[in-house]
Amino acid sequence: MSRDIASVDRRTILKAAGAAGVIGLAGCVGEEPEDDEEEEMENGEAEEGEETLGEDDEPEEGGERITWHAGGTDGTYYPLSGEIKNVVDDNTPHVLQVQSTGASVENVGSLNEGTADFALIQNDIAYFAVNGTGIDEFEGNPVESLRGVATLYPETIHIVVNPDAGVESLEDLEGSTVNTGDLGSGTQVNALQILETAGLSADDFNEQNAGFGTASDQIRDGDVDAAFVVGGWPVGAVEDLATTTDIEILDLDQETRDALLDDAEWFAEDTIPGGTYDGVDEDVETVSVQAMIATREDLDEGIVEDVTTAIFDNEEGIDTKGEFIDLDSAQDAMSIDLHPGAEAYFG
Repeated sequence: MSRDIASVDRRTILKAAGAAGVIGLAGCVGEEPEDDEEEEMENGEAEEGEETLGEDDEPEEGGERITWHAGGTDGTYYPLSGEIKNVVDDNTPHVLQVQSTGASVENVGSLNEGTADFALIQNDIAYFAVNGTGIDEFEGNPVESLRGVATLYPETIHIVVNPDAGVESLEDLEGSTVNTGDLGSGTQVNALQILETAGLSADDFNEQNAGFGTASDQIRDGDVDAAFVVGGWPVGAVEDLATTTDIEILDLDQETRDALLDDAEWFAEDTIPGGTYDGVDEDVETVSVQAMIATREDLDEGIVEDVTTAIFDNEEGIDTKGEFIDLDSAQDAMSIDLHPGAEAYFG
């Protein structure tokens, strides 16, 4: 089972971030969303009509109709889920019915209620749900039925820095103005965890709270020294910012990355390749949270094994984030217990 968060101070920080009542990072940040869409999707609140793939499809003999909850249609989770549907439909007797949703937090609720069989969520949200901590929705209300299947691809922590701020390490952020993301969001939780691991308490910096689009404007205008942005690179807001102004992305040294991985098992090491953003020519070493497949404890073990086998035996059928979806990395930063059907496949 997951390790407990290491210190009382860290639990306090996570609880304080959750108390704002804004639901966490939803994992549906697309490649190049508009600013307003990006801020909505960060909080799992993309306002759009409900869309379903495969609602009229019929399973083969011996198969089942399986409900799969994704994310907003403008993000990454929904098109990825459509490709997973095709792989599962083609390689098992089952059919997936893919539903657009508000993503991670909503999807945890759907799994808990039994209205979804599988869902895409972020691994930090999964940890918070199972342990009843982190954000307001889960504080003191653990979702004990949640089980993991596999991690898929990184949602990378970008610490975007104004070059004039003279920030070369996390410790240099002491006394600085830092945008840690929207109040109560997963971005804020991640940011405060990282800063606390570096020895910075809330009293050591001036915290600003806003979504990615506003954070980019603040960097451009010199209103903040640094901003935390979480998303699969390239993040559209950071791309746009880098084309109009000079930026730096803070490189985390190995000691810091090791400390973060020791403190919070939902993090994984990650690299933003040089050239991803204009003017950032060298690789940037950082950490990430992971998009993952989750299910519920009472789902039939054979169905979970069938779906897991279909996905990872046919990875070539997945293009969206396909460069990251791989059997060898499918348990990286898995933050909750596996379902027995997934255990049967991964051994």
